[in-house]
Amino acid sequence: MVATTFELTLQQKPEAPTGGPLQFGNALLKEFLHDPAYRNLNHGSFGTIPRAIQQKLRNYQSLSESRPDSFIRYQTPILLDESRAAVAKLLHVPVETVVFVSNATLGINTVLRNIVWSADGLDEILYFDTIYGACGKTIDYVVEDRLGAVTSRCVPLLYPAEDEDVVTAFQAAIHASRAAGKRPRLAIMDVVSSMPGVCFPYREIVRVCKEEGVISCVDGAQGIGMVDLGDISDTGTDPDFLVTNCHKWLFVPRGCAVLYVPLRNQRLIRSTLPTSHGFVAKVGERFNPLPPKNKSEFVNNFEFVGTVDNSPFFCVKDAIRWREEMLGGEERIMAYTTRLAREGGQKVAEILGTRVLENSKGTLVRCAMVNVALPLVTADDPKVEVKLTEKEEKEVQGMHEIPQEEAVKAFNWMYKVLQEEYNTFVPMIFYRRRFWARLSAQVYLEESDFEWAGRTLKEVCERVARGEYKTSA
Repeated sequence: MVATTFELTLQQKPEAPTGGPLQFGNALLKEFLHDPAYRNLNHGSFGTIPRAIQQKLRNYQSLSESRPDSFIRYQTPILLDESRAAVAKLLHVPVETVVFVSNATLGINTVLRNIVWSADGLDEILYFDTIYGACGKTIDYVVEDRLGAVTSRCVPLLYPAEDEDVVTAFQAAIHASRAAGKRPRLAIMDVVSSMPGVCFPYREIVRVCKEEGVISCVDGAQGIGMVDLGDISDTGTDPDFLVTNCHKWLFVPRGCAVLYVPLRNQRLIRSTLPTSHGFVAKVGERFNPLPPKNKSEFVNNFEFVGTVDNSPFFCVKDAIRWREEMLGGEERIMAYTTRLAREGGQKVAEILGTRVLENSKGTLVRCAMVNVALPLVTADDPKVEVKLTEKEEKEVQGMHEIPQEEAVKAFNWMYKVLQEEYNTFVPMIFYRRRFWARLSAQVYLEESDFEWAGRTLKEVCERVARGEYKTSA
């Protein structure tokens, strides 16, 4: 039998380096697509892909256009299954528990909008104040849309918090919810929070959820490819739902995320967003124009969600293989990026004369992102109740003060200048009267990039202190 063009094309694999895994650092930049003049210090927001994976992406897109009906109806399910199998192996979970969605926000929306909230109006959603903004707004929407059926409760944290402090705060929120006559029904937690970008004790929170009868929903937008998620299906810390972006740290094209739903909870996810041909109504039956498949209702539901480009999903297996064959695998990658985040972040802090956001046990920077304080502080504002600790008061002494009402303008000016004059981008947050920068470590970066970042941020902060932001349009 003669192989089809489709089969021949998919047999192509990247050639593994003959002398062992490729060397990390700037020598790897040629494998990626960055503008040579640009320093990508913000891998954590949108990720990036190697040239080899871009070729795979375009290949799938070309195959889709060559025979649209054949590819979409018959080849797509096969390619999805291959990527599902590859990512299930990486996560140590059964293949029938994972499907793909376009991003983590969509995964969180899928879960929250499928939950049937109790008619008595006592259900409450718990979340931490470091929740990703879009997910926080999703909670707001659900509360608004299900008016009277569900409420929400925020769990405040004070960083640099110890892991046990986070757990204690969560337990206190559960007790407070019940004391108020509510039913803590579902909790959302991060693997690594976005802003600030710190490791979160999500396994411990999941364990508390199990003990307290609360549904656990893990937002791993910053997760797979960045930190070791371990055996997700472990009995003691198996979450009820978990979504994790592949397009951030796994080198998969945007947008692609894995939605993990254990078998026990798949009955709760009645529909994809939007609802499509895989939905099976409880009353009546509608024609499904797609080829029949011997798969579970859950998997079949997510296999076709309207006419979209599924090519990023197909690339998951290729990205995992590329990371293994070219870079030496997940353990080697994570060891390098975590060490670079720690050491590089410390170097930036030394240049700025500030500190890294880290707790006493060193658990916040167990990932590839690090937060460094900038030498700027907002003036005390009686309308904003932020009481600094004695240590914080000493730290800000002598720093340039920015009026509270000008903080946003200073932020926007810094963002613009970093892009237009320094060819980079560094996410920043305003926390407890301080400006903080979040830096991402990646295999194509090295300590010299962090030293450059430190000098650049110092120069930009000095320009802020001189008031340059005040004259910007």
